[in-house]
Amino acid sequence: MPVQLNGGGHPGDDHGDEARIEIVPLIDIMFFLLASFMMVSISMTQLKRVPVNVPSASTGIAETKTPPFQIVISPEGVITWGTDIITPSEVTARLKQEGADKDARVMISADEQSRHKVLMAVMDAIRAAGVEKISFESKSPKP
Repeated sequence: MPVQLNGGGHPGDDHGDEARIEIVPLIDIMFFLLASFMMVSISMTQLKRVPVNVPSASTGIAETKTPPFQIVISPEGVITWGTDIITPSEVTARLKQEGADKDARVMISADEQSRHKVLMAVMDAIRAAGVEKISFESKSPKP
């Protein structure tokens, strides 16, 4: 039997209103909570890679989007993809495995103390996979 809202109605009266649960405000609250949790989880993600001291460049152009493939070269010449240590030949294999084509973008983050020879080997490996768009990470010079 529905709950009578007018206070004086009897169970047999037809002029009473039924209590209802409005669903639209509940949906609005759920969307707000979902958006809040998504924003918090995005802000909590951390970049998992080897820390390097990239050189500064005054003429660098800021990248608006993060490239899908990031390769890091440490001062000792160790090449890492994410948290995995790889060789230049594995760079080519991974890029081909990931389906990289000539329009794919790769960012190289090389430490300022890393050897030029290792950097050139990584660039050759990237080009061997068919990727043409290679960028280098740098920091802004201090004023």
